[in-house]
Amino acid sequence: MRIFTSDYIFPVVSDPVRDGYVMTDDEGYVLKTGAARDLNPSALSVAEYYPGAIVPGFVNAHCHIELSHLKGAFTKGSGMAGFIDQINALRDSVDKDGRIDALETEMRNLYRQGVSAMADISNCDESFDCKSRSPMYTRTFVELFGTDPSEADMIVEGALELCAKAKEMEIDAAPTPHSCYTMSPELLRAASAAGLKSGYLSYHSQESGQEEELIMSGTGALAENYKGRGLPTPPVTGGTALEYFIDNLRKVMRSPIRGHILLVHNVVINKRSIDYAKQWLRSPYFAICPLSNLFIHNQLPPLNLMREEGLKITIGTDSLSSNDQLSIVAEMKCIQDNFPDIPFAEILRWATVNGAEFLDKDDDLGTFEAGKKPGIVNIEGFDAASMRLTEAASSVRIL
Repeated sequence: MRIFTSDYIFPVVSDPVRDGYVMTDDEGYVLKTGAARDLNPSALSVAEYYPGAIVPGFVNAHCHIELSHLKGAFTKGSGMAGFIDQINALRDSVDKDGRIDALETEMRNLYRQGVSAMADISNCDESFDCKSRSPMYTRTFVELFGTDPSEADMIVEGALELCAKAKEMEIDAAPTPHSCYTMSPELLRAASAAGLKSGYLSYHSQESGQEEELIMSGTGALAENYKGRGLPTPPVTGGTALEYFIDNLRKVMRSPIRGHILLVHNVVINKRSIDYAKQWLRSPYFAICPLSNLFIHNQLPPLNLMREEGLKITIGTDSLSSNDQLSIVAEMKCIQDNFPDIPFAEILRWATVNGAEFLDKDDDLGTFEAGKKPGIVNIEGFDAASMRLTEAASSVRIL
């Protein structure tokens, strides 16, 4: 048995406990939480004190761990069109051994910082060996691209072969569509149908105004980028990019559409899109990656609108091609600094149990409840008086 005490314990499932404790068995399963003053003297004498706050392990709801070798390589503020150009130019700028070394380093760092589960995007098998050995749970979304309609079936078939390899290594994996602007409608529908057989999709949605312009009017920097490279663009619909995605799902799936569908980024999501998602999607989740959004677009999602609409918000780090670090606490601090009215406890819920629910791992992860094994994380630099993260806030796994 171990007992951890701190200035604040955040069970997430209930109110935070000032000068609290969390008790676990020797395997890390939670036994109970409470106020440290209620512990008997013998228990209190063996308790381990950590300053700041103790929280359950995080869930990183969106990452591209394969791109870890690109740390520091990209120019900030390029917009989506410029970012795509940089990806095309730099993705293979490091050899395979270097790419694998980088992703293994970042996987270790994520776990040490307290990430207990991750929804990760893959385009190849380079991360599979590391994932198979990691104590962190990962669900891999094999991301598909392709603007030639005639290649849709072949691309999906290749993704299914990659997923079969993941399964052999005991990694949960399934195909997923990338975004409206990198796929023909045929591939978007085929990839979505294949992915939803697993019960999950992860889809880049409304990441930029350029994406909205492309779908609504066929204009803007992203449209010009694709035309300049001789690539076809999606049909112009006059609607939002999220409506376009959902309309394609409706052509291959019975409505309302079942499965856990994670819409990632949501920088330009609006009430119209939200209403459409609520109408047609049974279990939508909405991932935000604030530091990545600032890196590429210098813009953040409309979190107050998303909260008012009662959306299930999760937090991701995206990749080191669009972020200076992979740190859930840094993402939480970014949210806190830009939206100071959002309570820390609410942001923490986004970073823990909401992501666990998306992955269907909330029976074990996301909260301090008896019988769960979420991991125990100390947030150093948490100001108990203001209930806010300080400038120096960081996290470390203590169990």
